[in-house]
Amino acid sequence: MKQILLIEDDPFIIDIYNKKFEESGFSVDVANNGEDALKKLEQKKPDLVVLDIVLPEMDGWEVLRRIKSTPELKDLKIIILSNLSQKKEVEKGINLGSIKYLIKAHYTPSEIVEEIKSLLQ
Repeated sequence: MKQILLIEDDPFIIDIYNKKFEESGFSVDVANNGEDALKKLEQKKPDLVVLDIVLPEMDGWEVLRRIKSTPELKDLKIIILSNLSQKKEVEKGINLGSIKYLIKAHYTPSEIVEEIKSLLQ
């Protein structure tokens, strides 16, 4: 079973995606801030990270930088799932090492699941 770490602080979004991922056969762990996410990544490396940018305490940019600068985690597949939709933000996400930048408002949860399935094949 493929493992996903969802890094998101909105309880409503967490609930929707947690259910969707589990219904699709993924095992899901949730971190609702950057510090928590990094602690979880030290303990267990998932197959994929779904990362929001707007997070309390430490934003997603810093989480992404730290993951990519950690030798054991640098090859981790990361998808940014955010409502920040400016071209410069999308480019920044890709340049910092995410494999996809998905804008929440442009995709349904089912479409996000399909994107993830295709990336993990």
